[in-house]
Amino acid sequence: KSFLNHTAYLSCYFSNSQKTDIKDLRVFWQKGADEVVHEVYYGQEIHDNLSPKYINRTKMDMDKWTLQLLNAGIVDEGPYTCIIQHRDKGSPKVIHTSECLLHIIANYSQPEIARLHTGELKPSEYLNLSCSSSGGYPEPKEITWLISHENTTRSRTPHMDVSQDAVTKLYNVTSKLNVTVPTNTPTNITCLLHLGQQLGSLVSEPLGI
Repeated sequence: KSFLNHTAYLSCYFSNSQKTDIKDLRVFWQKGADEVVHEVYYGQEIHDNLSPKYINRTKMDMDKWTLQLLNAGIVDEGPYTCIIQHRDKGSPKVIHTSECLLHIIANYSQPEIARLHTGELKPSEYLNLSCSSSGGYPEPKEITWLISHENTTRSRTPHMDVSQDAVTKLYNVTSKLNVTVPTNTPTNITCLLHLGQQLGSLVSEPLGI
C-alpha cells in the first residue's frame, strides 16, 4: 500500500543467498504483461526499454532489492513482477521471480453533517440531513448513521451516493437521512464512513438536536 503522490516501495524478496555479483545479474521490473518499469542490466541502469510513464520515476535499492516508485498515482495500481536473470556460461537464466500488488490510498476528508432545510424544528417532524466526505481512494464500503438519545443508540445505513472524478479518480460520497425530531430528549447524531477492514472508519463531529 502507498499513499497517493508518495513513494511506493515494491520488494523483490531476493535473498541472494549465493552472493552473486550484481554485474552478473539482469534485474527488471514489469507491470502486467508488457510494461517495463525498471531495468538493471549487469550492474548498469538502462532506460531504453522503459514504458514512458516510468522514466525518471524509479530507483532500485540493490542492497534491499526494493524498487522505489516515485509520486505513485492511482494509474500505478496493479500487479508488478520482479525478474532476475543470472549470466551463466553466456546464456542468461531466470533465477528468481516475485510478484507484488500495489494499492493506492488517498485520505478522505472528515465526514460532515449538513441540514438540508432551514427553519424551526418542531417535535415529531422530519429532519433531513446529509453526510458527505470527499477526495478519497479507494471506494468506501458504506456510511452508517448513529442516533443517540438517553441511553440508547440506533444505527441506520441508508443508500450511499458515490461519484468518481474522471481526471483524479478520487471518490466523493454522500448519504442522506430522514429522522423524526425527538420530543423533549436531547439527541446526538453522528455519521461514520467505513473505509474497509484494514483502513478503519472516519467519524463526523456530532450534531446535537
